[in-house]
Amino acid sequence: MRGLFLFCLSFCVSFPLMGQGRGGRTLRVMEWNVENLFDTVHDVGFHDEEFLPQGERRWNSARYLRKLKDISRTIAATATDDGVPHLVALCEVENDSVLVHLTRRSTLRNLGYDFVSTASRDARGIDVALLYQPAQFALFTQRNIIVPNGTNGLNPTRDILYVAGRIITGSGIDTLHVFVVHMPSRRGGTKGDRHRMIAARTLWNAVDSVLNVNAKARIVAMGDFNATARDAIFKKRSLRFTDDKRAHVGTYYYRNVWQWLDHIMISETVSYRSPAKPVTLPWLMEKNVNQLGKHPRRTFLGPAYHGGISDHLPIILDIDLSR
Repeated sequence: MRGLFLFCLSFCVSFPLMGQGRGGRTLRVMEWNVENLFDTVHDVGFHDEEFLPQGERRWNSARYLRKLKDISRTIAATATDDGVPHLVALCEVENDSVLVHLTRRSTLRNLGYDFVSTASRDARGIDVALLYQPAQFALFTQRNIIVPNGTNGLNPTRDILYVAGRIITGSGIDTLHVFVVHMPSRRGGTKGDRHRMIAARTLWNAVDSVLNVNAKARIVAMGDFNATARDAIFKKRSLRFTDDKRAHVGTYYYRNVWQWLDHIMISETVSYRSPAKPVTLPWLMEKNVNQLGKHPRRTFLGPAYHGGISDHLPIILDIDLSR
């Protein structure tokens, strides 16, 4: 029983305040589905063959390095007077290798990011990750939360990444609990909905586990939910949306329709300075040949290389830590 108690304590407890921090602090968080960030080497045990130099997509070192450069450029370009984004949640990363390349061998190497990621059983090896600035978010625990799709007669899907770290608020030191998710695809009709519902139930149960221990815990859940705010997966949510629908019509554009599929969600104890907004830097966008306006410039159109960064837009939220 003592071991179980210590496990729950490390998972859920919010540390007591330990002194005075600077008033007016902001923690900038970013979420981005980076559309198939694969390296060019086969990851044994996973079906990544299409993203090899000889594969269907002809994925090679030049294209890979260009994508790393463009992702790095985008993250750096969202910096404010408070610095670069302190937390960056990434979806569709292949493994630790691409994260090492991104944080140590791209232009991000001078910005001091550390990272953690999942190691899921997803057939293609797709994972989620969190980049973080240790000076702003002192990570002390990390866990993969397995979505039990396999035991429910469905294919394994991506794990949920849970991390907790110490932050400095206007009142002192506290804990921020972070969940990074990439919900199952919207493809497959009823089966796809069932996949996503099991993943959502797993997330809300984990969030509730934190709140059951400390009702005032600060929690952020972010990622590609593959669902708009009206989807059934959000009916039993314990967190609130931060989407700014006035700033943009969505984060993902498909068949001439914008959809807001990426979200940053927060507990009641988390305040923000302005709603979450998509990032629409010029190099992320291209003209829409069928409609007015612009949409995200994708890396691929079908199997054909298109030269963009991602089919999703990143989103940014500034969390208020003044209290």
